[in-house]
Amino acid sequence: LGPAEGRAAVLLQPFVHQVGGHTSMLTYDEHTICKPLVSQELSFYESLPLAMRQFTPQYKGIVSVHLKKDSLGNLTLIASPSLGQPDSSAGGDPAVTLWHKRKWSHTQVTKTFKDSCPGKMLLRTDLQYHTDSLLEDANGKQPERKSHNPWGLHCHRQHLNRMSSKHNENKLHQFLLLENVVSKYSYPCILDLKMGTRQHGDDASEEKKARHIKKCEQSTSASLGVRICGMQVYQADTGHFLCKDKYFGRKLSPEGFQQTLRQFLCNGNQLRTDLLEPIILRLKALLTVIRKQSSYRFYSSSLLIIYDGQEHKESVDHHLAFPKTHGTNPCRVDVRMIDFAHTTFKGSKSNPNPTPYDGPDHGYIFGLENLIKILQSLSEGK
Repeated sequence: LGPAEGRAAVLLQPFVHQVGGHTSMLTYDEHTICKPLVSQELSFYESLPLAMRQFTPQYKGIVSVHLKKDSLGNLTLIASPSLGQPDSSAGGDPAVTLWHKRKWSHTQVTKTFKDSCPGKMLLRTDLQYHTDSLLEDANGKQPERKSHNPWGLHCHRQHLNRMSSKHNENKLHQFLLLENVVSKYSYPCILDLKMGTRQHGDDASEEKKARHIKKCEQSTSASLGVRICGMQVYQADTGHFLCKDKYFGRKLSPEGFQQTLRQFLCNGNQLRTDLLEPIILRLKALLTVIRKQSSYRFYSSSLLIIYDGQEHKESVDHHLAFPKTHGTNPCRVDVRMIDFAHTTFKGSKSNPNPTPYDGPDHGYIFGLENLIKILQSLSEGK
């Protein structure tokens, strides 16, 4: 056995809380996800301004990944922790052992998704599925983490098919390891917002550029500087997640955007007004940071707003006032920027001569300011 083979390989699984994007996000361990490496994104994480660190996932290194076909012809992705990054599994990383106990093939993953959603076949592989609820498991129990957003699986399948048609099994692909920013939430409610008035990177072909400009013009990206790219909200009354995808988000008017934002804060029983203040404060803190980043342009990046769909249930049930001290508790809500494959800035290693931009990203700032305004009007009961 070579040194690499002696160590536990990690079977990568689709990240079940992926609500948007088109790149497959995969689960590496409980606190870590990985995604295909794009040099521009790596360059961003490697030179990340200190002030932005609290608003981005922690970067954890690079891992080599290869395709594997089992005897039944099912494709899986295997990460080799020992190649190309400090090895975390040498000390018998419990997370790695855990994956070994549950080796799932592509078909089994599909089957498990199906089992967790009887009565509604959520896995149509075409793009246009719109699912409004993800159902209980077969025993009719409320799902612990059984209800999944189908978007992630859709991206995963596309990604596996692309990889297998282009590359042979032994080819090593480099993936970025990033913090799983929702790992501490039992029922993560996630809103994925595409920020800014422009989405195409500097490297986009004319055709792609035209396509992105059209999407912006026809959606709230042009009018508000922000559009909804995906969403999942836990409905406490039914025990299901309500899911919306990017096709839904593209069609929204500014009024529809505001209504969806309100829906994101509705747990099926009530509007979680207690979350408005902490979300607004965190967005304002981000706004202060973005205003200071000269030359950065966050084209096509997303902003995640996250909270737990099953928090302080007791106080809600007993109609107790929620203690005010929790008003700004930062871990109850989170705001994180993700997806930096088209982010450009002065001094970027992957792009040594980026188009020179001066000052901060005004399209991004425009979107943040509008988002804050809309949330403030919700908190004033409008």
